[in-house]
Amino acid sequence: MAQNKYSRPNNLLKTLGRLFQYFGKKKYLLFLVIILVIYTSFAQIYGSYVMGQIIEGAIKNENYNELLVNTIELVCIYGAGVICDLSYTQIMVRLSQEVLFNLRKELSIHNQNLPLAYFDKYHHGTIMSYFTNDVDTLVGALNDSFANIILCVCNIIGTIIILAVINIYLALIIYAFMIGVCLFIYINTKKCRKYFTMQQAEIANINAKVEEDINGTKVEKAFNHEEEGFKNFDKVNKAWLNASTKSFFHTQLNVPVIVSLSYFEFTVACIVGCIFLVNNWISGIGALTTYVVNVRQSASPFNMFTQHVNNILTALAGLERIYKFLDEKEEEDKGVVKLVKLGDANSLHDYKSRYAWSIPLKDGTNKLINLKGEIVFKNVTFSYDKKKIILDNISFYAKDGQKIAFVGSTGAGKTTIISLITRFYNIDSGEILYDGINVNDIELDSLRRSISMVTQDTHLFTGTIKDNIRYSRMHSSDDEIIQAAKIANCDNFIKMLPQGYETVLYDDGHNLSEGQRQLLALARAALSMPPLLILDEATSNIDTRSEKLVQASMDKLMQNRTVLVIAHRLSTVKNANAILYLEHGKIIERGTNEDLLKLKGKYYSLYQGKTELE
Repeated sequence: MAQNKYSRPNNLLKTLGRLFQYFGKKKYLLFLVIILVIYTSFAQIYGSYVMGQIIEGAIKNENYNELLVNTIELVCIYGAGVICDLSYTQIMVRLSQEVLFNLRKELSIHNQNLPLAYFDKYHHGTIMSYFTNDVDTLVGALNDSFANIILCVCNIIGTIIILAVINIYLALIIYAFMIGVCLFIYINTKKCRKYFTMQQAEIANINAKVEEDINGTKVEKAFNHEEEGFKNFDKVNKAWLNASTKSFFHTQLNVPVIVSLSYFEFTVACIVGCIFLVNNWISGIGALTTYVVNVRQSASPFNMFTQHVNNILTALAGLERIYKFLDEKEEEDKGVVKLVKLGDANSLHDYKSRYAWSIPLKDGTNKLINLKGEIVFKNVTFSYDKKKIILDNISFYAKDGQKIAFVGSTGAGKTTIISLITRFYNIDSGEILYDGINVNDIELDSLRRSISMVTQDTHLFTGTIKDNIRYSRMHSSDDEIIQAAKIANCDNFIKMLPQGYETVLYDDGHNLSEGQRQLLALARAALSMPPLLILDEATSNIDTRSEKLVQASMDKLMQNRTVLVIAHRLSTVKNANAILYLEHGKIIERGTNEDLLKLKGKYYSLYQGKTELE
């Protein structure tokens, strides 16, 4: 869902406080940076004061030894300032990179822990922008702007003090200028904050649109939808253009306004300063020189301040979007029942004998229950939005070794049943039991390790074929991978590839055919052999020839396992122990293939070709 509403950062101090926590045990380095920055500012300001004394001494020719001492002092002051400048720059670079590393790490962990329902609501491109654009805005802010903001503030304060020391009346001219500039910066910055927030949101929308267009390129071209697609993208792009134009306009407005005011201020200061010198209202030419130098430099920290404040505001706008993402409620797991290992893994086919459910008891001991793979639904009702019921009082069971098939039109609730078993979503009412244990009482990690799933949308990762098969059981040996590939009938075609099992897949495995990709998914399921196997329309996207090969692989996988099959082709469910026909979230027919044909109801009409699944 694209985010089209904007708001200013809600709480700048709270956001900065959360960012500060990422520095961890190295917070003391931040204080060291502040000290080094303060000295750098002191070197610049005090150096100009010493330079005035040197000029005054050179003109009067009073004491050359004192002049030499002042010159050496000036060199030392500026030299130490340069060292401090280099030091705090290096410290901030290292600190900022570590903060960005930790932030991306937290984003990745949080992303993995979010419930599936969250990803149903937001575009993937929008989520990706948290990891890219929003995090990248912090790079410049932490590397450069953080220290420079402090430096600018110190320079402004130092200038105020040094001007008062030289001559308080001349200083009042500059103070008036500073007050005017501060008012302008305050008003302009408020507008910048608003538009920077809008800009970051629109960048996320562009990312989401581009990601959607790239994934749908084939469909777009097939339906001659390029022009309409461009119009939709142009709409999003123009929204970004509007926000970015306004943000950059107000950003760039700072420099010409401040520079123009500084020239006017400098002219007035020079004229009045000369009048003070002629009338001996100022100590001498050295003091006037120091005054003029500081007047000329007084605009510089304001210019730098506005530029770096804009960087900070952009970063904070992105940071608040990141924190909004991080504050999303993670997948809830109150399960206490664990899947525990009983023995060594010597075979892919002894999963039931190697694992058991460990149920903690009140006396501190644990009760072990055999892992079977039995599923029971008791009066389960579910809705995604609590408004439209998807499953209405569903009840059924699947005993150890049984094959249960679900048939029905699109939207009947077949895939939803699978999603509830794996706890991708939580039910509204009723109960789901796995080996007699409520799935809500089982730890998510243990629950999902006890289930093997093959879906119609096969997702393959960038990497070798071997790595993609190993995905379901990362510690598997090469021999076990080859054994799983043979079970899935994909060993032959893999060996025919130029690099065999080392062949690199890219773009979700699109350098393979649809049937080959599906066989790899089956090999992945064969490598991990838990007692419950879920097949979600695993043959719906492949041709008839490939279907026979996939079906043969599925028959091997289904041996001695409880199998739940969502079928689009009835040829895959004829030998099921029970077929459940769903319509509008209810089971309206159930029985074996023969039973339902004798019933001559919905399934019979579908089987005879009198009706079709929608």
